[in-house]
Amino acid sequence: MTPARPHLVWDWNGTLLNDLDLVVAATNAVFASVGGPTVSADEHRVRFRRPIADYYAEVLGRAVDDAAFGELDRIFHDAYRSGLTTCVLADDAAVAMAAWPGGQSLLSMWFHDELVPAVHTHGLTDRFARVDGLRATVGGDRKAESLERHLTELGVNGRDVVLIGDSIDDADAAESVGGRAVLYTGGFTDQARLRASGHPVADTLTEAVTLAATLR
Repeated sequence: MTPARPHLVWDWNGTLLNDLDLVVAATNAVFASVGGPTVSADEHRVRFRRPIADYYAEVLGRAVDDAAFGELDRIFHDAYRSGLTTCVLADDAAVAMAAWPGGQSLLSMWFHDELVPAVHTHGLTDRFARVDGLRATVGGDRKAESLERHLTELGVNGRDVVLIGDSIDDADAAESVGGRAVLYTGGFTDQARLRASGHPVADTLTEAVTLAATLR
């Protein structure tokens, strides 16, 4: 069966890559650097959002301007890189990708020059028509503009797209180009928040692919 929306865009962090524990540890390194609190994985999943500066500001109880966020973002990524080799793919990632009958690509807000070799290390390079990461030097922003550029480079119309990701921001990005989203509960966002969004929600990646194939 050919899906009504034949192109699938995968998110990386928190979706295909099971890196929640590392992200929480790196986030706590950020908060510790400025005397902030420690958050648990559950607290992180309830409060996390983009722009990430807004999330940091809420937890720290004070504004985080661009200069401050740039330094906090550096601390986060230094801590994240130190543990990245411990991360593995989600349990059913390979099966889920193999189950999709249309085109597939990967869009991440992780730095492009580090994303590409990571994807290769996991043996996934040939799986995707295109792999795009963040080409800026500071992360933390929303995904919509990156998705628009990603699809333009692919020559894919947004109305032909389903995005599988783990955050409300993924769904907002998909909607911004006329696409649909399936939200995965195994990543960075609390399940209740995902279900309250009104978007289709899946507890596994294979379920997410099954749902994606039904969306019109």
